[in-house]
Parts: sequence; structure tokens; C-alpha cells
Amino acid sequence: MSEIRMLTAGEQGLVLEFGDSIDESVNIRVHQTARLLRQKLAGDLIEVVPTYRSLMIYFNPLRIRREEIIGRIRSLLTEGGDVAAPSGDARVVRIPVCYGGEFGPDLPFVAQHNRLTEDEVIQIHTATPYLVYMLGFTPGFPYLGGMSERIAAPRLEQPRTSIPAGSVGIAGSQTGFYPIASPGGWRLIGRTPIRAFNPQSEQAFLFDAGDYLQFVAVSASEYERVRQQSDAGTYQPETCRLAKGGAPS
Repeated sequence: MSEIRMLTAGEQGLVLEFGDSIDESVNIRVHQTARLLRQKLAGDLIEVVPTYRSLMIYFNPLRIRREEIIGRIRSLLTEGGDVAAPSGDARVVRIPVCYGGEFGPDLPFVAQHNRLTEDEVIQIHTATPYLVYMLGFTPGFPYLGGMSERIAAPRLEQPRTSIPAGSVGIAGSQTGFYPIASPGGWRLIGRTPIRAFNPQSEQAFLFDAGDYLQFVAVSASEYERVRQQSDAGTYQPETCRLAKGGAPS
């Protein structure tokens, strides 16, 4: 409890900081705490927003005082000794990607920069599930952890003014994809046809922070088939569970 810092953020905000670095164990604590607060303080909080290493908590100061919120949070964390782990294994959402060509114009650069072939970059990029540390930048944009340094690449010196929705990119040692069309400076290596953000849907986001994503290489014809299903609203992504030890099952 002592290592958690509580900081004021405006009249109705409170930030809980769990560490100073991007670390999977820290991020897991962030999401565990978010679940606990949503469950135990649902009537007092407006929103709980997890980030890499902190939680942003919004409350109504006309309904409850900041000191009372802080006291209740401290009691919850102290009484439990620590935040209980979530039940069950983590969910893994499989993301189909067509790599290279017009969908991934920066794939040759990433390969050359790392002295690899394009196929080797794809193999490394699809080899492991990535933890969704947080969603941000644009609605549903996943900031993912766990990418191999073997395919790390610098951002573009001059960002593109428009990137198509679904574009999969690399920036430094991070990877992710753009759920909607937007500007951006990540190196584009492929594109997924799925809609990760759909404001008309009952569940607007395809995945949540705390889930895992695993990219799966598909052909251009498979990309088109999935795109048509996604546009029609009939596509259901493949999911599995991340068993203890880190292997999807």
C-alpha cells in the first residue's frame, strides 16, 4: 500500500500511481485495482481509467468528498492486503493481419533496419500474445507490451497526415494498430480488416485493457473475406484463454 501514490487531479479527479516504469506486473496491479474499485465503489465513482502505471479516478465532489474517497480506497487495499487476482485466465483476441504491400508500406524498412527478412519480421510479430496495457490516442487504440526488440524500429521523422483504419504499426519497441483513420508516425507493417471500434454496437470496443492480442498473418483473399463480414457486422473474432505460463489455449 505504501508504494501507491495518490495525487489530486482537478476538483473531481484522483490519480493512483503504482510505479515509475512500463512493466507488466505493475500494469496487472493497475487493472486488478480498477476491477476492485469498480466493484466496491461503483456508486461513488463516475469513471475509472487505467493507464500503463496508474489509475485516473473521477468522482462527483457534490456527492462525496475527496478525503472520503481516499479513505475508502485505502481501507479496501489495506483490508485485502493486496488486490485479488481476477478469476480465470486472461482472454486472447486473435487479430487477422495482411502484411506488407499496400497494407504495410514500412515492412521493408523494419526488416532492413533490423537485418531481417520481411518473413522473419512477420514471424516474430505474430509469435506471441501482447498485453493490452491501455487504450488511448484514438478510441480503442491498443498500447501493447511484449514486442521483441528484434523488430523495434524508430518512428517516422515526419508523421503521415492520414493512416487507414486497421493499420498495424511499430514505434520503438511498441506495436499496435489504428482502429480509426487518423494521423500517425508509426511504421506500418500490415493492416487488419476487423473493426475494433464501433460506436453503433452495444459493445463499442472489441477488446479491453487487460486483454491480450495475438496477430495472425492472413492472405489478401482472407483479408477481403473478413472485411466483408466485418462491414456487415457478422464477423466474430477468434478468442482463446492465456493459460498460466503464457501459452494460449
